[in-house]
Amino acid sequence: MKIGLKLPGADVASPLCRQLVQRAEALGLDSVWVGESYGRDAVSALGYLAATTSSIGLGSAVLQIDARTPAMTAMAAASLDEMSGGRLRLGLGVSGPQVVEGWHGVPFERPLARTREYVTLVRAILAREAAVRYDGEFFQLPRRGAGTSGLGKPLRLGFAPVRPAVPVLLAAIGPRNVALAAEIADGWMPIFFAPRHSATLAAGIPAGFEVVTGTVVASGASLAQARERVRPRLAHYIGAMGAPGRNFYFDLVCRYGYTDAADRVLRLFQHGERAAAVAAVPDDLVDQTMLVGPPGHLREQLAQWQASAVSTLLLSVSEPDDLDLICSLL
Repeated sequence: MKIGLKLPGADVASPLCRQLVQRAEALGLDSVWVGESYGRDAVSALGYLAATTSSIGLGSAVLQIDARTPAMTAMAAASLDEMSGGRLRLGLGVSGPQVVEGWHGVPFERPLARTREYVTLVRAILAREAAVRYDGEFFQLPRRGAGTSGLGKPLRLGFAPVRPAVPVLLAAIGPRNVALAAEIADGWMPIFFAPRHSATLAAGIPAGFEVVTGTVVASGASLAQARERVRPRLAHYIGAMGAPGRNFYFDLVCRYGYTDAADRVLRLFQHGERAAAVAAVPDDLVDQTMLVGPPGHLREQLAQWQASAVSTLLLSVSEPDDLDLICSLL
């Protein structure tokens, strides 16, 4: 199992992030990844990292599919791969209806079918074998129909990419989404991966398929205090990251067997009782999805991760010494 660094929504030019990335590269970590929601964008951050690192792999975890056309994503991927000398892994995801419709202003419709067309187009553009023609349900190149001028012409990416096949990974939750990732992508990026459920979660994933997932590290002498540092993150995703009936993280926790606890967290969040919602997150769920506590407990948790389907574990840490600690335990 390889180890990487995750900088979610972070200012990659800040002193702390620079220290983290420098330490990660010095330790020989596999890669550093950045994501986006409705704050800082990941493409700009990856461009900065491409210019300020020399050997560590770079990844998007993830670029939002509905934030960019397939052509724009392919252009960004080819440019970032060129800037970094072929170090990019392109993680893509559909986000959720609250962000897609509330922020990007486009319908959240049939995400699996839309993702299939999107990835097909990104791959075709990067391959640069010919001018791109595509006639899909969601995307057409050249665009046709009402409101168009009829003057669009098939085009080909204007420069030869360093790699015509940048690895594509899909962020996916749920059996159908995971099956799609196994079919059309080079890797799968689950969230809140629980090693105990590895066999079920990774069902249908082919041998050698890349599985890249992240976890938060909260080290310390007190296991109880370490759990408290990460419990709010789980509570926020379960209770607030999605509309009632359309919260994919809530559904995931229920599949893990924590339905009663998830219902309580969601209900408390909806009533504005956030402290109580955080307290309702079970210790076992924290231990299954996060790296918490003193070295002995961390070592036991890492052994479970190493025995799972995960090929690259991305660490979210608050200080460089945590990277040293995890590497020493491994």
